[in-house]
Amino acid sequence: MIQTFKSGLPILAIHGGAGDLRPEDLDPEQAAAYKAALKRVLEAVWPRLKAGETALDMAVEAVRLLEDEPLFNAGKGSVFSAEETHEMDACVMCGRTHQAGAIAGVQNLRNPVLLAKEVLPEKNFVLLGGDGAEQYGKERGHIFEDAAYFYTQARYEQLKRAQQDSIVALDHHKYGTVGAVVVDQEGHCAAATSTGGLTNKQYGRIGDSPIPGAGTYAEDSLCAVSCTGYGEPFLLRSAAYQVAARIRYGGVDLKEAVRATVEEDLVQYDGDGGLIAVAPDGEIVFGYNSAMMYRGWMGASIEMGVGIA
Repeated sequence: MIQTFKSGLPILAIHGGAGDLRPEDLDPEQAAAYKAALKRVLEAVWPRLKAGETALDMAVEAVRLLEDEPLFNAGKGSVFSAEETHEMDACVMCGRTHQAGAIAGVQNLRNPVLLAKEVLPEKNFVLLGGDGAEQYGKERGHIFEDAAYFYTQARYEQLKRAQQDSIVALDHHKYGTVGAVVVDQEGHCAAATSTGGLTNKQYGRIGDSPIPGAGTYAEDSLCAVSCTGYGEPFLLRSAAYQVAARIRYGGVDLKEAVRATVEEDLVQYDGDGGLIAVAPDGEIVFGYNSAMMYRGWMGASIEMGVGIA
């Protein structure tokens, strides 16, 4: 599925994950709740973006708000690991400076995307993980919560089902990574992605979301991209950067770059999921090879919209 919009600047797109639930099987009340959550984020961020705030700040703010929504697999809504903990990853990339900041495998951090943004201007590292990332966050006053903050009954039951079936899963039917891509009034791009990873994951597994070029990428002259899905194929194929590379080296537009990445390359590697992308010419593209993707969009010359199927 490829969906496109064209708008004057600024533009904003967000996602709450992609999955395999058929549209006709989606519970209407649940669908309404997801759409309402996406609209809340767009309605909170859009006035600030339209007033002139930067792409980087607004991509981070959109993801921060998505992290606070328990419906999505990030921040408060993160899934349980095999040890019944919550291990979260996030990445932020600025298309103007080409800098990125990322964290991986952190626990109890209320808003991982804010810590990823804190890492972004650092000169000596791009990605911090585990205890070191948590120490870095505590030294800079980031908010940490106790385990009860992240607990939801639905997530716990999801873990128990996965353990009973001896699987590690995203539970594509309901939950997913969150992300945002933005082009501001000045034409600068930014992307941000955050995730709670896989249900029942072990051994400190890290997917594509916190890896610049894999799950997140931004470059002013090309595009900004945030991915969602089963992370390993996206990681192995450098999926987010691949969209940008197809534009730069293949001479195609954003729509074709997204289509080829999602419908051709990732499919060959069993890469189930999708991505959102924006370009400085005002193009917004959603691409996914799964049955659905939670998504929302807004632009200076188009109306706000949200979609699932």
